[in-house]
Amino acid sequence: MTPAKRALDVTGALILSLTLWPVVLLFMLILLIVEGRPVFFISERMRTPTQSFKLIKLRSMQVDMSAEGVTGGDKAVRISRLQRFVRRVRIDELPQLWNVLRGDISLVGPRPPLRKYVESFPEIYGEVLKSRPGITGLATIVYYPTEEKLLAACDTPIASDTTYRSRCIPRKARLDLIYQKNRTIGLDLWLIARTAMTPFRRKG
Repeated sequence: MTPAKRALDVTGALILSLTLWPVVLLFMLILLIVEGRPVFFISERMRTPTQSFKLIKLRSMQVDMSAEGVTGGDKAVRISRLQRFVRRVRIDELPQLWNVLRGDISLVGPRPPLRKYVESFPEIYGEVLKSRPGITGLATIVYYPTEEKLLAACDTPIASDTTYRSRCIPRKARLDLIYQKNRTIGLDLWLIARTAMTPFRRKG
């Protein structure tokens, strides 16, 4: 990571944190009242092929300690209407600004993967994770709507996992590597701006 990119991360995360903390606090309170505890969801993710960290998000799904892997249609029953809204406008992602300030992730980069996928695809993630993972990125903006539709059609954990491995990981990796080869501060700012418009775009 270049000093300029790190400076953008710290500056952007501080500005967003100071600006959006009332939104985070409001939804923490709403989720606590409506959905109960825990308010936060903490998950192990990989920063490099060998280094993990704890990613923090607002909880947007009912707790099931036995469940793991990506969110497919099989988990739809665990997501309330409120949580679905929180996920759609990505409010659940805002606590990750703390991860940015800690240096775990960047504002822009490939989404941090689960350990099991990194271990299953060492060649892919060996290249992708040469970039520090991020809250948003080229693959997130370009491919997420397709990924969401593909996984929504899966009605079992095995189907979700198989679809994610075969149809999502390779395609997102190609986009992440395009970003890696062409990344600039200007591109990062454009991707951040596109992500900021998410709450104002109609679904579909």
